[in-house]
Amino acid sequence: MAEDEGYRNPTEVQMSQLVLPCHTNQRGELSVGQLLKWIDTTACLSAERHAGCPCVTASMDDIYFEHTISVGQVVNIKARVNRAFNSSMEVGIQVASEDLCSDKQWSVCKALATFVAHREVSKVKLKQITLRTEEEKTEHSVAAERRRMRLVYTDTIKDLLANCVIQDDLESRDCSRMVPAEKTRVESVELVLPPHANHQGNTFGGQIMAWMENVATIAASRLCHAHPTLKAIEMFHFRGPSQVGDRLVLKAIVNNAFKNSMEVGVCVEAYRQEAETQRRHINSAFMTFVVLDADNQPQMLPWIRPQPGDGERRYREASARKKIRLDRKYIVSCKQAEMPLSVPWDPSNQVYLSYNNVSSLKMLVARDNWVLSSEISQVRLYTLEEDKFLSFHMEMLVHVDAAQAFLLLSDLRRRPEWDKHYRSVELVQQVDEDDAIYHIISPALGGDPKPQDFVILASRRKPCDNRDPYVIAMRSVTLPTHLETSEYRRGETICSGFCFWHEGDQLTKVSYYNQATPGFLKYVTTNVTGLSSEFYTTFKACEQFLLDNRHDLAPSLQTL
Repeated sequence: MAEDEGYRNPTEVQMSQLVLPCHTNQRGELSVGQLLKWIDTTACLSAERHAGCPCVTASMDDIYFEHTISVGQVVNIKARVNRAFNSSMEVGIQVASEDLCSDKQWSVCKALATFVAHREVSKVKLKQITLRTEEEKTEHSVAAERRRMRLVYTDTIKDLLANCVIQDDLESRDCSRMVPAEKTRVESVELVLPPHANHQGNTFGGQIMAWMENVATIAASRLCHAHPTLKAIEMFHFRGPSQVGDRLVLKAIVNNAFKNSMEVGVCVEAYRQEAETQRRHINSAFMTFVVLDADNQPQMLPWIRPQPGDGERRYREASARKKIRLDRKYIVSCKQAEMPLSVPWDPSNQVYLSYNNVSSLKMLVARDNWVLSSEISQVRLYTLEEDKFLSFHMEMLVHVDAAQAFLLLSDLRRRPEWDKHYRSVELVQQVDEDDAIYHIISPALGGDPKPQDFVILASRRKPCDNRDPYVIAMRSVTLPTHLETSEYRRGETICSGFCFWHEGDQLTKVSYYNQATPGFLKYVTTNVTGLSSEFYTTFKACEQFLLDNRHDLAPSLQTL
């Protein structure tokens, strides 16, 4: 866009640091602890630029380190506020390194931090972010879903441990290669001095994270008797502040060792000298280390023998977190072309499937390059062509309240009432309040002799604030109870769903989005040409369904 030439996000802050020998670890690489200090400083400056008042770190999401950084190279850190909520905000951080001699640059890591605005005399109500670019709109939209994930993370671990079988082959392992977990335990104390404090007098969050990385590295070294490399950090969570004069007790232990990686748990407690027995838990994190050989490949590690009781609990929780990481990497991080359209569903990955389901639709909605193909009687059809996917988006105004439209269309069992492409719908499982799995049977399409069937995960979300739409997102999943049969041809949807925007009193903008898969592409292309009566008729039937049922919201619908 011409008016955005030279545009820079007003909350963006950039920091460049030359890596000196004093910043490095025993391998001559930039210490992750030092990098965390720089990251936290840059992100805090961005948050305060938006808030206009002091801000404190509440959490730092998972960080995956792609590259190490050597002496003489430059670290470039960029941070900006993705979204402001009431008094908290999400800050996105990108870290790249630069070799000044070769002019090469590469990505090191990305991070997401949550900061809370803090004002002594009055309650903070943050202003909304002004969105101008497609990237800003996407990050703003998905930030609400990421916030939801942070809030349910602890419950996700508990549910996984309670309801899923975690592979535990302790008894079959070679005892001669086992290291007692207690041998890796580290406890260290730090006195918070003025140089460790931030501009508000509290202990600098980046300093606490650096101290945590230090004790975690020592614990990992005690297991492998080598210099480990930190590959990932799973969420720093600041539970409260500490001040100059506090003593910080940092504890670390290897929770579990897998074939080529180990998880180290770290926690931080604070106390005053005069009240040593009254310790406050102020932070915790889990760090994943590997040991690299001369070819930069991970080496095999000894097994861990956990202590009975708490040690076994930590051991099992580490296995659960590893499973979640693998599920998340498969579901969230993979490129669409590298994964099947239908992802296996089970209780261990339901949170990330739901997240990905809603986020994919929100990212599709935020795209800037939709093209208006046609308009008939105020029903608009937009298309978006990219790679091997053709997406379409239909939009109309309906004289129904947005919340009512959302409730009426949330239950897919009622869709056959207005959509002839849904012959029957069976509710397979009500996963939770916002997620349900359906088995759908559709008529034969485009001369195919067999009718189609789909197994669909439908995820719904209410708005986080008045700029958000109500969302119903759908994508294909696979279930062992509903495998493909010879009776039907299994269809798949990669990303589809509804968004509802409140446009005024009893007036809602209803939008339907669909990212067409190759098997559906010919049918979509035929219908997109001139907005065929079939697309138009179906969408108008949806409008009539909403109008006819707007006063008939059954209790069963409201509690879905």
